[in-house]
Amino acid sequence: MIELLNTIDSFVWGPAMIALLLGSHLFLTVKTGFIQRKLPKAIKLSFTSDAGAEGDISHFGALATALAATIGTGSIVGVATAILAGGPGAVFWMWLTGVFGIATKYSEVFAAIKYRVKDHKGEMLGGAMFIWERAFKRRDGSTPWWARIGAVAFAAFAAIAAIGTGSAVQASAMTGIIVSNAPWIPVWIIGIAIVVLVSVVIFGGVESISKVCEKLVPFMAVAYALGCVVILVLNGPYLADAVGLIFECAFTPKAAFGGAVGSGLMMALQFGCARGLFSNESGLGSAPIVASAAATRNPAQQALVAMTGTFWSTVVICALTGVVLVSTLVAHPDIQAEILANPTLFTGAQLASTAFAKIPFVGTPILVFGMVAFSYTTILGWSYYGNRCITYLFGMKAIVPYEILYVAVAFLGAIGVGDVVWTVSDIGNALMAIPNIIVVLLLSGLVARETRHYVYEGNLDEVDETPIPVVAGK
Repeated sequence: MIELLNTIDSFVWGPAMIALLLGSHLFLTVKTGFIQRKLPKAIKLSFTSDAGAEGDISHFGALATALAATIGTGSIVGVATAILAGGPGAVFWMWLTGVFGIATKYSEVFAAIKYRVKDHKGEMLGGAMFIWERAFKRRDGSTPWWARIGAVAFAAFAAIAAIGTGSAVQASAMTGIIVSNAPWIPVWIIGIAIVVLVSVVIFGGVESISKVCEKLVPFMAVAYALGCVVILVLNGPYLADAVGLIFECAFTPKAAFGGAVGSGLMMALQFGCARGLFSNESGLGSAPIVASAAATRNPAQQALVAMTGTFWSTVVICALTGVVLVSTLVAHPDIQAEILANPTLFTGAQLASTAFAKIPFVGTPILVFGMVAFSYTTILGWSYYGNRCITYLFGMKAIVPYEILYVAVAFLGAIGVGDVVWTVSDIGNALMAIPNIIVVLLLSGLVARETRHYVYEGNLDEVDETPIPVVAGK
């Protein structure tokens, strides 16, 4: 069973998926008129609010919640895994994936805001499932069968992915880093602590989750980034060599560090793109779910705010982690020797731990803080994604049972029973991306047209007065 799941996982995250996502990034970058150049405006918008606009949470609350789900173990261990498998050049391709992924994040959020709905309590609901339902409605108000399949497929795969990616995987990562530095703490105690800390937040709904994320995400991201800067200063004499090595290995078939890390140009491209796509989640359709709850005057405003999430998570955080790891490898040849001695046992997590531990006093605390904080907020963010998807599939009555299952799986992940869930969630991630990317590409013309109106023709403050329909029974 496990071998079958691993085979499926390798297939769905293979070259075809990378080509689909990366190709979409490039296509949507052109289609939106290189929306990345509006990044300064988008960052400024992130810190503004509009009390008069329809929505449940602020621009920044939606962004912080999405970032909470995005900046996770992939920002540290994922980068290390990419370097281990694809060499230093993978850092460049990961970074480039983030740059172009900004356009996809903008487009998918734009479509989600455009086609969001309200439930009977007036709370906003959105995401690829509602895009499929509303964008292709017939004149009689019915939804074509193929659009219904796209909607249900996305919601089902996203709900499954949330259980694994957001719960088991992150809880396991938190336990692993804590136990490696404090082995006297029983894993079941850590598991219970995770369950309690998560439960007190997620059962309060999106407003509770966004309030916690608004406070925690900026602090943890800035603290981790500053810690990485300190390490880069300490690695100063090796910094130029490290950056040069990253660019050299990105474009030449060179195995770095005497063959200890990486295996050439194609591996750097494959693993850099794959881990970059996984870390920023552009194209997965996750961030639009919470972005749809934001109070915004029009789809373009929140789409601009949302696209900064890809910038912060991959272009900044992942890039910093990558340069820290490569410069530390350059500075400490003994790590290379250890990798050569244990090529099949040396994991991304082990590389990150070994590299950060080489920095006296600050290295290990920065790693521990980053892993624990990033994993905790990812659990919170993905709980909301799963909540909205399960509501779409089964209605409000399914929320509490789903959230109980969510925290139970977090406990199982913490005590080490989550190996199969890791693989299942990875498959779920890929499968949820397919219906999301398809619907965004189908609507790319509409997104481009309305982007010209709102963003490029100076109408960004215009209020979209299109009525938001109420969905009965949701």
